[in-house]
Amino acid sequence: MEMKIEPIGLPGLSLERPMVIAGPCSAESEEQVMETARSIYAKGIKIFRAGIWKPRTKPGGFEGVGEIGLQWLKRVKKETGMYVATEVATREHVFESLKAGIDVLWIGARTTANPFAVQELADSLKGVDIPVLIKNPVNPDLELWIGAIERIYRAGINKIGVIHRGFSSYDKKMYRNLPLWHIPIELRRRMPLLPIFCDPSHIGGKRELIAPLSQQAMDLNFNGLIIESHCNPDSAWSDKEQQITPDVLDYILNLLVIRSGFQTTENLSELRRQIDSIDEQLLELLAKRMRISREIGIYKKEHNMPVLQTPRYSEILEKRSVMGEAMELSVDFVREILKEIHEESVRQQMLIMGVQQ
Repeated sequence: MEMKIEPIGLPGLSLERPMVIAGPCSAESEEQVMETARSIYAKGIKIFRAGIWKPRTKPGGFEGVGEIGLQWLKRVKKETGMYVATEVATREHVFESLKAGIDVLWIGARTTANPFAVQELADSLKGVDIPVLIKNPVNPDLELWIGAIERIYRAGINKIGVIHRGFSSYDKKMYRNLPLWHIPIELRRRMPLLPIFCDPSHIGGKRELIAPLSQQAMDLNFNGLIIESHCNPDSAWSDKEQQITPDVLDYILNLLVIRSGFQTTENLSELRRQIDSIDEQLLELLAKRMRISREIGIYKKEHNMPVLQTPRYSEILEKRSVMGEAMELSVDFVREILKEIHEESVRQQMLIMGVQQ
């Protein structure tokens, strides 16, 4: 589906990278909202965010202050001149937010994962001219993310952007949500005009990860950042570990290196030609490997051997991982490549088995 996406433009708002949206995870009190907003405004931030309705994993936790918080955001807008943004998950949320004059809406990860919920939001936005940002779904499903984008676009919303907030994983390791950068990169390849914001707060889950994740997003040419900032993070009612003070926010933003990426294209041409040549060689080697795999499949068939040889696969994984690490390649990277190669080899051999039966 071809979409004519417009920039997330608001009067007086610069489109230079990074466009920054900042504010607390949750609006907790009028005093907390106003204190944070004034501090963020003093740092030059133009868009203030705060959660009014908070979807929680389990019942009984703080689920947001509700509609009263919208009045606090109206006050922020009136007293500072900042634009204000909040998350919506239902038709009623959209109605109340529009009535309160909210400038930017975003759809959360849990909502994006539910096409029925996204369609309800799309139906409630018909005839409305407002920027809408769509977070990636909780699980790494690019098509589901694109489906949500298309639903909102079909409602007549042209000012659409997305928020990369990482993907849930049982094995969280370093991050709260795994970045899986290749997914937003593929989204950018398919939709080159679509603005992409990074949410380092939700990806990292820890304050100390916000700076490096923000820099990574800028190095990948993301358009903006949405960062959780609170006047007193340690006392926050939700997600206090991933919120930073406005002073720290300012420090992080001032340290960001923004690379244009346009002035050195000619200088890169020779290196890119080398990459093209190497890629061609890699494909030729993979094709050669698969030819040998098919020959092995014929041998297995003739000698009544099963296709899957688990000890051999384990041996390949272990030996090649060690070799790759010695060549300064990450073990996870090498194992992922070997996994894909092995799956294709098995598929090729199964095909041989089927042809000869």
